[in-house]
Amino acid sequence: MKFSKHLITAAIATVFAASAFAQNVTVTDAWARATVQGQKATGAFMKITAKDNAKLVSASSPVAGVVEIHEMKMEKDVMKMAALPNGLDLPAGKAVELKPGGYHVMLMDLKAPLAKDTTVPVTLTFQDAKGAKSNVELKVPVGMQGPMGQHQKQMDHTQGHHKH
Repeated sequence: MKFSKHLITAAIATVFAASAFAQNVTVTDAWARATVQGQKATGAFMKITAKDNAKLVSASSPVAGVVEIHEMKMEKDVMKMAALPNGLDLPAGKAVELKPGGYHVMLMDLKAPLAKDTTVPVTLTFQDAKGAKSNVELKVPVGMQGPMGQHQKQMDHTQGHHKH
């Protein structure tokens, strides 16, 4: 019996460690670009702030067959998009913006069009400096452009959350 009690204690400790880390990452202003019939890919955008150095290492969503973290950048007058195989660095305390034309979460092989004014579930996987991974589950609103004028309200709300 002692063995199973230790196993349960270890499992509980693991859950708390993962959720404690997840609370160190704040995601605001998330949105995904709406698609039309036949369109097989779109982007999801957001601002991510990590309290301590971390990395966004992967993402997933049931609405897409493939989800990758991408970067768009200009190379000799050509816009190039490529996956970030090592993830996206999140420096401590600095908001990293995922936006059109820059870093973004690419939703590919879409199973159905993403309709405006709906939400899609997206799971982000973060890794802290010690290598521990944790997930943050989001319900991302779908639209033609990002939320306007909501940023300040969301930031105030988020800061209030950290006091609990």
